[in-house]
Amino acid sequence: MPDRSLPLLANDHPVTRDAALARLDEFVPRAGPAYAGGRNHDHGPGRHDAVSRLSAALARRTLTEAEVLSPVVALHASGADAFVREVFWRGYFRGWIEARPVIWQGWLGALDRIDARLAQDDALAARHLAAVRGATGIACFDHWMHELAQTGYLHNWARMQVASIWIFTLGLPWELGARHFLDHLVDADAASNTLSWRWVAGLHTPGKAYLADATRIARMTAGRFVPIGLAAHARIPDAPPHPPAAPPRQPTAIAEGVPTLLWITPADCSLEREPALAALLVRAVAIIDPDGAAAGHGAQADRIALDDALARAAARWRVPACRVAGIEALAALAEEIGARQVVTGRIGVGPGMGTLIAARGALRRAGIALAEHVRAWDRAVWPHATRGFFALRDHIPHVLAEMVG
Repeated sequence: MPDRSLPLLANDHPVTRDAALARLDEFVPRAGPAYAGGRNHDHGPGRHDAVSRLSAALARRTLTEAEVLSPVVALHASGADAFVREVFWRGYFRGWIEARPVIWQGWLGALDRIDARLAQDDALAARHLAAVRGATGIACFDHWMHELAQTGYLHNWARMQVASIWIFTLGLPWELGARHFLDHLVDADAASNTLSWRWVAGLHTPGKAYLADATRIARMTAGRFVPIGLAAHARIPDAPPHPPAAPPRQPTAIAEGVPTLLWITPADCSLEREPALAALLVRAVAIIDPDGAAAGHGAQADRIALDDALARAAARWRVPACRVAGIEALAALAEEIGARQVVTGRIGVGPGMGTLIAARGALRRAGIALAEHVRAWDRAVWPHATRGFFALRDHIPHVLAEMVG
């Protein structure tokens, strides 16, 4: 198997389990007051030591939220509240969009309309091109866009500044910025990315936008940037009101005692550690081989994470590790090994939904069920994530007691 590791991923944003655990061990001592005091300071590329840099592993569940929080809470107790909240924000965004998948579909539809507009509106197209190339003349924005292109990462605080400048100073549609981030971030998460951009734009919490401030940017970058000409007022885009929350999609339940093909996707790369799956009659473990031509840090990270997860799961169940070329090949493999079900980790609202729908259809034609495993963390968090974050925040102690101990 070719060595697909990259210095960026191995050193800064690990997605293999061993490397992510090593990063967690390194970070835990700094997850308390040091994190709370330094987490919003952006010291530049290669100097993001105040934050965990575990987001790429968490996005793929190479490490789980409970695994990350357990040693942090054990060492720091309430002194790690700032870090704990950041981890819960991830669960909040996922739970919120699972209850309103129409938000994701609306974003996709808006992109189609905006792309058509870009083909007709030369001024908008020129502003958009300058933004994605980091050629706007706003030094901090241009620096961050180059950092994103080169490393696949931006400090979370810097992401907020980029989004705000994109929307309110450059006058660009938030939907285009959200797509650019999703395409380039090594830790891209569909829920967090989409809803964070909506939050900055003033759409997630209606009427409450985030406006980048030159003085704060200068302070948080230690004077590296002192921008001028930033928007002084937030012109909130028009958007329909939020649809009411609905129960998340209920996947097909996993059957016990039947021959199973375990399908690993970038949505969950540590299924072999789930107690609820331990007794499955797994006959093979498979991944759909990612498109080798796909560029970008996220695609590279997916390939590395899937390779690692496939090897671990095959070793756990002592079965063949299989790489297939697509959905139809996955269904053919399931038939070949006599599987009556394919089991995978729950695929949430986002880009993976198209693959899930296609897989369900191909397997149904072969008379094979497609079942998804829902993690206990999601079942504990999502019911409290349908309104504002504060509603979930009040339940954090109870969820921690249940999931971390």
